[in-house]
Amino acid sequence: MSATRPVAGIICCTRTVGVEPAQAVMNRYVAGALTHADCAALLVPSMPSLMRASEVAARLDGLLLTGSPSNMEPGRYGDTTDDAPGPFDADRDTMTSDLIKAMADLGRPVFGICRGFQEINVAFGGTLRRDMAENADLLAHHAPDDVDFNGMFDHEHEVALTPGGVLARTFGAERARVNSVHYQGVDRLGDGLTVEARADDGVIEAVSADLSGAPLLAVQWHPEWRTAANPQSIAFFSLFGRALRGQPVAS
Repeated sequence: MSATRPVAGIICCTRTVGVEPAQAVMNRYVAGALTHADCAALLVPSMPSLMRASEVAARLDGLLLTGSPSNMEPGRYGDTTDDAPGPFDADRDTMTSDLIKAMADLGRPVFGICRGFQEINVAFGGTLRRDMAENADLLAHHAPDDVDFNGMFDHEHEVALTPGGVLARTFGAERARVNSVHYQGVDRLGDGLTVEARADDGVIEAVSADLSGAPLLAVQWHPEWRTAANPQSIAFFSLFGRALRGQPVAS
């Protein structure tokens, strides 16, 4: 293990442990980065009232925005709906928005997974929709509520990869089969984001961008889930490792 590995920041969620609020991130996200991006990691708390994103961003070689059980508050993207389904994590909403801007100012890479994908879209001025599991005109983007935890991640569909895009070149494929564990998704695409993948119902499933000279890449699915069994998931984290080292993410 090299002593000079790059350092990835990995965002935490506000969760309840017992009766207390806590900063937490599932091990699978951290293990995916440490193992397949070959990096060190620092967990970044979502506590914007006590720390500024700019204080930690300068110490990071890149940022990973994880998935989460929480949804973004709809007011973050201009939706005034009063009965939008939670749970919400307003502190994470604020911290990720500030971190994305701070990393862009520094020209350092940002990768996103599921909620992180949605946060990136909103940070670029996009909006979200909340009917991914129940709209009859769409694929079912989430498993039925009666399945167990593993069954939730067994729910899959195919995506078409944008020809010539980062993921198509990296995977060496035109399509990919991905797990699908989301109730929310992209409605209006954020400014400056390039579509990397779409589901067959047209829903955007991956995006990329240039972040002041550094790569941004985000997917709606979960490459951190049983990563070692999926070559394309390994490739996602390998791209993150290249980005952390200032190398081109795809050739």
